[in-house]
Amino acid sequence: MRILGLSSGTSVDGIDLAAAEFQLHGDALVLTPLGHREVPYREHVRTAIQAAMPPSPTSMADVARLDTLIGQEFAAAAQEFLAESGLRADLVVSHGQTLFHWIEDGAARGTLQLGQPAWIAQATGLPVLSDLRSSDIAAGGQGAPLVSLFDTLLLAGREAGAAALNLGGIANVTVVRPGRDPVAFDTGPANGLLDAAVHAYTGGAHSVDPDGTGARAGTVDTALLEQFLAHPYYAQPAPKSTGREIFHAAYLDEVTAGRNIAHNDLLATLTELTARTVADALRPYAPAEVFVSGGGVRNVYLIERLREQLAPSVLRSTAELGVDADAKEAYLFALLGFFTWHGLPGTLAGCTGSSNPPQAGRITPGAHPLRLPPPLSVPPRHLTMSRPMTSRPR
Repeated sequence: MRILGLSSGTSVDGIDLAAAEFQLHGDALVLTPLGHREVPYREHVRTAIQAAMPPSPTSMADVARLDTLIGQEFAAAAQEFLAESGLRADLVVSHGQTLFHWIEDGAARGTLQLGQPAWIAQATGLPVLSDLRSSDIAAGGQGAPLVSLFDTLLLAGREAGAAALNLGGIANVTVVRPGRDPVAFDTGPANGLLDAAVHAYTGGAHSVDPDGTGARAGTVDTALLEQFLAHPYYAQPAPKSTGREIFHAAYLDEVTAGRNIAHNDLLATLTELTARTVADALRPYAPAEVFVSGGGVRNVYLIERLREQLAPSVLRSTAELGVDADAKEAYLFALLGFFTWHGLPGTLAGCTGSSNPPQAGRITPGAHPLRLPPPLSVPPRHLTMSRPMTSRPR
């Protein structure tokens, strides 16, 4: 089965696309990458998304427009990807763009991902699986981190404990330990506050600190770091999730108000915040290895700080497991498509906290009548990455 996964993270950098072929051999699922790419949003769409992000006020008219605009962006990206690569897919899985993840008193109450799937179905003629988080929340879960399904299958069977770390706008971890249930949760901000600081300092001209150059040139403000670390989220038990609803630009302004801190010192402090909170979160589990992915891997200085903070755990790239660090989440959504298509739950109770893990998402039919295969009686227990069948589409 060939599936195209689409996603856009909290950093709103653009749309990640990854195509994969899935073959089931007993309880082992083989994922063969067929190519991936990142497509930037058109600037006016990205600006509109950013303007609607918490804590900014918005209207139902804005929500309706964004649902259409994001759906059209995803549809155009998918259609172009399939046409240029010559790939034939059976299913598209679209995570859409998260605009709000509603957490109250530590529990997830709801979640909103925009990007109307009907546009994707019309453009590609393929069925589209979307709204991937809501069913888990309805079952009592956090609706996140969904990547824990991918991680637990990929890391299954390792003799020593291992963890997967994803560095997006928010950082999340999955811990897999022999003989024990896996654990997964969001640790706190990864790139989100760093990007907000750069965006504010440059008046919107830039949103990233390339390679962590600015942070490397700065000095950590220990008093400010302790103030950041005092946020109650870090002390909450897992499973838990968070997002830009809490760790946003206004929160950054609130904590730094009245402080005369140099820009590079702020970047150094925020980089240390990410490294410390990730390391503190993983320390009780003492994983032998931590496999890192996500946009944060391009921040060389952040990776250096993580490597030091995580020791003696060894920090490694998911590329060593055959997973491109930039494409992992898009491959995750393709994997969720395989599970839903075959009648399998898309989350794990120990990772999201759902009482009865449900199938993920809902399907919008494509150009042909929808016909699902019989449910699988035995779910996959291992995920193996095969060699790519094609070069990466450009």
